[in-house]
Amino acid sequence: MAHALDIDQLRTFVAIAEVGSFTRAAETVNKTQSAVSMQMRRLEERIGRPIFVRQGRASRLTDEGKRLMEFAQRMVRLNDETMTAFTEADMRGSIRLGIPDDYADRLLPQVLAGFARIYPTVEIQVDCSASSIVTERIRNGELELGIVTSADTGGLGEVIRREQLYWVTAAGQCVHEIDPLPLALAPSHCAWRISAISALDQIGRAHRIAYSSQAAVALSGAVVAGLAVTVLPESAIRSSMRILTERDGFPPLPNCDISLLQAVHATHPEHYALADHIAASLGNLRAAA
Repeated sequence: MAHALDIDQLRTFVAIAEVGSFTRAAETVNKTQSAVSMQMRRLEERIGRPIFVRQGRASRLTDEGKRLMEFAQRMVRLNDETMTAFTEADMRGSIRLGIPDDYADRLLPQVLAGFARIYPTVEIQVDCSASSIVTERIRNGELELGIVTSADTGGLGEVIRREQLYWVTAAGQCVHEIDPLPLALAPSHCAWRISAISALDQIGRAHRIAYSSQAAVALSGAVVAGLAVTVLPESAIRSSMRILTERDGFPPLPNCDISLLQAVHATHPEHYALADHIAASLGNLRAAA
């Protein structure tokens, strides 16, 4: 019969893995260092394998510890969501959330589904606009929260997700060999467009804007039809597309950072609840670290 894992031990384990030190983790979970050490000894006994390697005052995960980390984060999160569902299920209110349409299509479903299970009576009004417009509406108090491309925020917000940008063309097409290169990009203020054109200019590759639209579905449509090349983050690439690399004559592109914005007036419990849920659902920086 499988032994049950202790959520409190897993929470402490996650804290140590994130800060890299038993001492600092003890402060995070509000325990003494000896209590933290005892919890980790008991967790290792329960797992039956070592999960930490001590390096002076620092601690790093073993390979088994890394495996456990994946499960521990999910178990702690599910435990917290379960308790919240029963202690704060009566939370009500309305939240105005701004997000670009391409993010809405591929990132928003996982946010809304989980949040609705915990807070079924909170209404979320979604405003699909460009990152720069969402940022401005956050500043003006027209929105409470925003999920935006970090380069378009002027340094506002907290970076919660990082993805690599890629040159993308249609699978089985050779439009990327046309000179000048036809591009399908967002309007001139878009950070991805600026990065793409700058990269092409640096290698002297002739190009032209063949299709321009604020709607991601329109740009992707032009690419899939074999009419142009665009730039997309990894999670937005479809099976009908293929990535163009330096072997195809395309320079590397920078990362795409995604930020969470919260308006100064967004101080109600439902605002913090959704902000925390977005960071937990979409964030990949902590896991990568």
